[in-house]
Amino acid sequence: MTETQQILLRLAAAALGGLAVGIEREWSARRDGDHSRFGGVRTFLLLGLAGGLAAAVGREDPRLGLVMLAGAAALVVVAYLVSAWKGTIDATTEVAAVVVLGAGLLAGTGRLVLASAVFAATALVLAEKGRMHAAVERIQSAELEAGARFAVLALVVLPLLPAEPWGPYGGIEPRRLWILVLIFAGLSFAGYIALRVAGPERGYGLAGLLGGVVSSTAVTLNFARESRGHDRLARALGVGVLAASAVLPVRVLVLSGVLNLEVARALVPALLPAILAGAGAVLLALRSRDRNATREEVLPGNPLRLTAAIQMTLLFVAMLWLLAAVRDRFGSAGLLGTSALLGLTDLDALTYSMSKLAASGTPAATAVHALLIGMISNTAFKAVLAAILGSPGFRRVSLIGLAVFGAALGAGFLLT
Repeated sequence: MTETQQILLRLAAAALGGLAVGIEREWSARRDGDHSRFGGVRTFLLLGLAGGLAAAVGREDPRLGLVMLAGAAALVVVAYLVSAWKGTIDATTEVAAVVVLGAGLLAGTGRLVLASAVFAATALVLAEKGRMHAAVERIQSAELEAGARFAVLALVVLPLLPAEPWGPYGGIEPRRLWILVLIFAGLSFAGYIALRVAGPERGYGLAGLLGGVVSSTAVTLNFARESRGHDRLARALGVGVLAASAVLPVRVLVLSGVLNLEVARALVPALLPAILAGAGAVLLALRSRDRNATREEVLPGNPLRLTAAIQMTLLFVAMLWLLAAVRDRFGSAGLLGTSALLGLTDLDALTYSMSKLAASGTPAATAVHALLIGMISNTAFKAVLAAILGSPGFRRVSLIGLAVFGAALGAGFLLT
């Protein structure tokens, strides 16, 4: 492709992107009956083209390209000033015009994929005006405050914490410890949002399903503690634990597939009983309806529950220290014994280790057995947490489900 053809292709992409945004703006103006709005199909097509031309000209003469871009931007600013002088302060169309100029500039420099993504995202945001406004109207002050606090905890506090370990038995890493706090707080927030969206009948099942992607152990610890104060929600919380556990074999299988395809292939028949049992748990979570619960008694006043998250994190760290002390005192009885210990706390690390060992010569069948033992041990650990921390109703649901799940994992072990 010649240089001229490349320039024409970039200009065409810039113009078509502007055209897409212009179609939405003109359609929106006709729907709202607003004939005074700045820019329509032709204006936005030309604005995208102007951005592309500014980039093309700027390659030969940067100053001339900058003047062209500034001139087009100045026209947009003047259009907004005139609109504001007439009493219209909505600047959506003018801001969209500036974005189209920038995306046209990207297209003109040859970044066609990025420019196309910006054009498409801009058109989508403009087209989804009604849904976005409706979503904002449904947001409550507690959710907004919780979201802002979580952002500060994750984006401001986390980077400031040291990553070096402190203390005995490998110590604790303040940054990783805070990540665990964020996981627990995030689970509470996800549960709150799920309850708002799905209602108290199904909310905890959905929250458990989402939380299982991060840590089914954390979900069990969180929900067991929650059941102590809300015994009427015990069944829904127990179903949430089963939904979280259902994600576990799928997560291990996917991670193994990424790290070592041979281990993943050997895992498929071994995990099939557990995956089927998990599918039943997910179906139960989606169909379960706890009519005893009302929205008012379910929704907490503090969606993040940061104090409870810190308490659960300290409990989790205490368990890790205890396991490390036992391992240092008594050692590990071979690979399978180590898998049982590691599976209690970190199945992702176990999956990574087994995949690497298989790649260096360990038989895939041995890696599969180690992973299954780790998952069985993790399921037993969750059963202990549920039995010790959960309410009677929570224990009935979660322990029966975890027993079925553990039996399915045991059946998979015998099949390999």
